[in-house]
Amino acid sequence: MPGGAAATVEFRGVRREFGSAVALDGLDLTVRPGELLALLGPSGCGKTTALRMLAGFEHPDSGEVLVDGEDVTRVPAHRRDAGMVFQSYSLFPHLSALDNVAFGLRMRKVRTAQRHARAAELLDLVGLGDKGGRFPHQLSGGQQQRVALARALALRPRVLLLDEPLSALDAKVRLTLREEIRRLQRELGITTLFVTHDQEEALSMADRVAVMRAGRLEQCAAPVELYGRPATAFVAEFVGTMSRIPGRLSSGAVEVLGQRLPVDGTAPGSTEVDVLVRPEAVRVAADDQGDARVVATAFLGATVRLTVRLADATEVKADLPAHEAAALGAGATVAVTLPERPVLVAARAR
Repeated sequence: MPGGAAATVEFRGVRREFGSAVALDGLDLTVRPGELLALLGPSGCGKTTALRMLAGFEHPDSGEVLVDGEDVTRVPAHRRDAGMVFQSYSLFPHLSALDNVAFGLRMRKVRTAQRHARAAELLDLVGLGDKGGRFPHQLSGGQQQRVALARALALRPRVLLLDEPLSALDAKVRLTLREEIRRLQRELGITTLFVTHDQEEALSMADRVAVMRAGRLEQCAAPVELYGRPATAFVAEFVGTMSRIPGRLSSGAVEVLGQRLPVDGTAPGSTEVDVLVRPEAVRVAADDQGDARVVATAFLGATVRLTVRLADATEVKADLPAHEAAALGAGATVAVTLPERPVLVAARAR
């Protein structure tokens, strides 16, 4: 598996069990050349198992893993052309930043001058050109993660694997590194599989996001499609904030909040359903005769998130521009409506 060009990665019917637990249940997924694809889902959904499967640290019970059409399912990890960045950095404490980055090249018997030049070039690329002589304990968490990223890139892998690399960092550093990783990935054009449990991280960084649940793929789509047109109720509620409002199906439409709206996608078989709506789609207006009441507000900068309690005690989140929400403090009586467009419905929550 020679290094260099971006690769196509495929999981075909991959299944992996650990005792009675099914980590991957027939995973079918393709990562396109040069794209950054995020694996997103709750703990135990199988996203890290899929990443380790591609790295060669796990092997499937059935199914295949392919890189550019080549079956690498049983190829040992050290023979796969993949670079991996771990959550815990995993830097060698007794080696300088330069030597950490050069370590893989050293194992491949690259000459000292050549590997040091390559390591220095990569440290420059991640903004640490002046930190090559420092040891891991002399670097901040964010700097250590940059060194780990440079080390993963040193062998010019066709595939870059990132296992929740930012979760141990504070919010400001995480945001900076998020932008840096995305810039580098685009600049190098390297196929990247990125595991995260952070929805904002996935939506802001990835070309496509694959949402997983119980070892299965729920939906794989561009962030705007995933957020705006979720394929299932699970995706709708896992990605972003979503409220459930009781409704009733009738003649192909749903009756909700005194309105009759078309249904987006397939409707469940039951008549009693929940309508799933994003906070920015909920319209709230002051109304002395309204049967809903604002019970809480949260200032989010340009917007304010209202929590509104409907007559049946259902609570709905609504995002309004700050200037519109100024007159709608806790206790305000309001009317709640939805835009005249198709809505996603799901079986009524019990």
